[in-house]
Amino acid sequence: MELYELTIHELHEKLKKREVSSVEATRAFLDRIESVDPRVNAFITVTADEALKAAEEADRRIAAGETTILTGIPVALKDIFLTQGVRTTCASRILDTFIPPYDATSWVKLKERGAVLVGKLNQDEFAMGSSCESSAFGPTRNPWNLECIPGGSSGGSAAAIAAREATATLGTDTGGSIRQPASHCGCVGLKPTYGRVSRYGVIAYASSLDQVGPMTRDVADCAIMLGAVAGYDPLDSTSIDRPVPDYTASLGPEVTGLKIGLPKEYFIAGLDPDVKKTLDAAIDTYKRLGAEFVEISLPHTDYAVATYYLIATAEASSNLARYDGVRFGHRAKEAAGLIDMFARSRAEGFGAEVKRRIMLGTYALSSGYYDAYYLKAQRVRTLIMHDFLQAFATVDVILTPVAPTPAFRIGEKVNDPLQMYLSDIFTIPVNLAGTCGISVPAGMSGDGLPIGLQLVGRPFGEEAILRAAYAFEQATEWHKQKAQL
Repeated sequence: MELYELTIHELHEKLKKREVSSVEATRAFLDRIESVDPRVNAFITVTADEALKAAEEADRRIAAGETTILTGIPVALKDIFLTQGVRTTCASRILDTFIPPYDATSWVKLKERGAVLVGKLNQDEFAMGSSCESSAFGPTRNPWNLECIPGGSSGGSAAAIAAREATATLGTDTGGSIRQPASHCGCVGLKPTYGRVSRYGVIAYASSLDQVGPMTRDVADCAIMLGAVAGYDPLDSTSIDRPVPDYTASLGPEVTGLKIGLPKEYFIAGLDPDVKKTLDAAIDTYKRLGAEFVEISLPHTDYAVATYYLIATAEASSNLARYDGVRFGHRAKEAAGLIDMFARSRAEGFGAEVKRRIMLGTYALSSGYYDAYYLKAQRVRTLIMHDFLQAFATVDVILTPVAPTPAFRIGEKVNDPLQMYLSDIFTIPVNLAGTCGISVPAGMSGDGLPIGLQLVGRPFGEEAILRAAYAFEQATEWHKQKAQL
């Protein structure tokens, strides 16, 4: 088996036994990136020289017996994480030449454990999108079918796993941006509870919704990565100070008596037949494993997409006001004065989708409309959160689709924003509620595209969804399917 085929735990064993060096593993991934990424476009920046230096240091640590499970493991980051001395663009022309002066906390934690950064990954511009088509650096393509989208906004993070260009990646999830691309690319993606992982050094889209999470080949790797990046950070005012459990210890094939909720609002007419067939088979698998199913109701689901696109765009309007051409980022070369420079810099630097969301958010926050839109959306958000808390009074986890369809073709929905926004209809409520969710490979479409299932847990219930996901993974073969490039 090629080194780039290995999971974190498999490669760790080889590194620990000195059967292979981190330099060899890193070179294998860099060669793989050079070979396949011109077709996939998962990377914006490849950090080959820095990666090989870090791999040499990791080999020294391994030789000295100073190892963690991530020492010497090649990983990649969505290009929304600040990396000191390494260009960070957020897939936008406005940050085309931006070199951050410090690191994001989540990358600091991985680096301290000896992980090796091979590069920064493509995404929808400022994480605004469901298809990875709004990047200023061109769309990422799905390794399973290069004519299809990989999902978004963490499309590069999912595609890099599916194309075996990194052992593990980090993405961010504001309305489904980890789970939806994980489903479309046949990998595991986990959105932790809001506050579980520090957002410090992550370029903000919607601050009350954004959350950092791992994307990996299997559930065990997902537990390893979550354990590495989770925990309190005094630099993030929304970070929650509570102990981080050993997530790998919660993994096991036993789910007898586990109560799984099926929300009637999610199993609707219009669900793609392949997605429905996949979920039916997954439910049968869990029944065979001894889990119990309970029909539940999340009655405010119908309002989730509208609520999300009011809150997220309002927060984006506020967060993106800092890109004014003064302190950092793109500045228009010719301007008649300060106001003209602001306007030209933003007009030249932002793409169409980012401009659309800034305008929507600015309108929702404007005088006379704040109460009617933003404030009302926050009240509905509270109702959605209570729906989930009420459901968790009777069930341990909730099982739902991740996306209404498998991956669609590039360009298919780019001129229909409403259809694009509905791609996240099953993932958005989890972000509004602030709780956790995971996508795990569960089937294939008739066209040979991966389909995932979503497991939602109560706040800080990551152990429960990891355990349920692991049991399903061990009982099926879907995670072993590989895209052929």
